[in-house]
Amino acid sequence: MNGDYFARDLLELGPLTITDTLVVSLALSVLLAGLGAIAMRFPGPREVLEVAYETLERSVREMVAVDAGPLVPLVLTLWAFILSANLVGLLPLVSSPTRDLSITTALALISFFAGHVFAFRQQGWRYLKHYLKPNPLMLPFNIIGELSRTLALALRLFGNILSGELIAAILLYVAGLLLPVPLMLLSVLTAVVQAYIFGVLTLVFAASSVHVVAGSPPGEDGGEEPPPSSPANPTPTLEGTAS
Repeated sequence: MNGDYFARDLLELGPLTITDTLVVSLALSVLLAGLGAIAMRFPGPREVLEVAYETLERSVREMVAVDAGPLVPLVLTLWAFILSANLVGLLPLVSSPTRDLSITTALALISFFAGHVFAFRQQGWRYLKHYLKPNPLMLPFNIIGELSRTLALALRLFGNILSGELIAAILLYVAGLLLPVPLMLLSVLTAVVQAYIFGVLTLVFAASSVHVVAGSPPGEDGGEEPPPSSPANPTPTLEGTAS
């Protein structure tokens, strides 16, 4: 665990600043991709990964009422990266990337655009009409709601990880080395929970966008109204009466 609780600048390349959390994020990405590629070359680890993927895929599909198959790889990738980023802060002299607001904002933007791309591919241009409901005057409020939801996603992850490290530092300063193991277990639990919540919210936000449009009343969003069903007991005609 690093003693600095905010991102440290390592290098400046003009307007671009390279921070320690950015370096750790890139290293984690390369490490996870490399481990995955190596594991797929051997039958044993590959079978374990396939079973884990299928189990997580079933759990993801059961969370929402729409077909979220295209989002499964993204959600599982977010879970793996965020969990690793949360846990890597437990190592000495290593900074957790998710306690940097810029990193969590980037993750939230990935979630934001992925959800809208998924909904747009499912519904087409009809998807954009839900921003005009229930009245076109609600357009700016609906857009603000989407942006605030993305901001809350970034702040939730950032705040929970940073506050966890600050609380651990304060307790270690007060109690010395009497509480290292319980604090590490609490940090591990927090890391797992926050990674799970971020992935689930990404899935729910995308699925809810599709569900809002798909659940529109008949005749709206360019749909045709179904023909009226015939009554169960039609009125007899003259021919039927005569017979």
